[in-house]
Amino acid sequence: MYFLRALRPLASDFLSTIVFVAFYAITGSIRAGVMLGIAVGVGQIAYIFWRGKRPDIMQWASLALVVVLGSASLITRDPRFIMVKPSIAAFAIACVMLKPNWMGRYLPPIVTDNVSPAITTAWGYAWSGLLFLTAAANIYVALTCSPATWAWFISLVPLSTKLALFLAQYATLHFLVSRNIRARLTAGSLSAAE
Repeated sequence: MYFLRALRPLASDFLSTIVFVAFYAITGSIRAGVMLGIAVGVGQIAYIFWRGKRPDIMQWASLALVVVLGSASLITRDPRFIMVKPSIAAFAIACVMLKPNWMGRYLPPIVTDNVSPAITTAWGYAWSGLLFLTAAANIYVALTCSPATWAWFISLVPLSTKLALFLAQYATLHFLVSRNIRARLTAGSLSAAE
């Protein structure tokens, strides 16, 4: 549940790229995919204003990247401009994730109360490293492979690697929380018996 709640803003920030990839994968038309991605990005900002809210910096940055890189793709007829957009966003997010204990605000109290901040900070660095690696891999695939290969890569690799890291982190933190709670309960039982 916490993962899905944390994933929602990220999915919103990348919606225009997701639409581009999906539309390109279905139709094979880079031009139509780029135009639809730009329209979705503009529509998202308009919808936020219509709801009486203000877009945050990531939403503006996402729109700017879609418009600039999408326009460059349309003008030059080179899809690589829009294909590197996920890498730019991932590099920016990975840099933010270098801040120690950035994920503390996303963790439930049972974790923050039972796991050392050094461990959650290490997991934060692992997430940052994963984003740096997938961003670099995306640039490599975008510059050396066909748009169709890139569409498959971007649809599968970032999501599957993030899911694998999430499951590893969840299992590790669950184990540590359970172990620390059991240790406290055992220590409490022993002191009560004395």
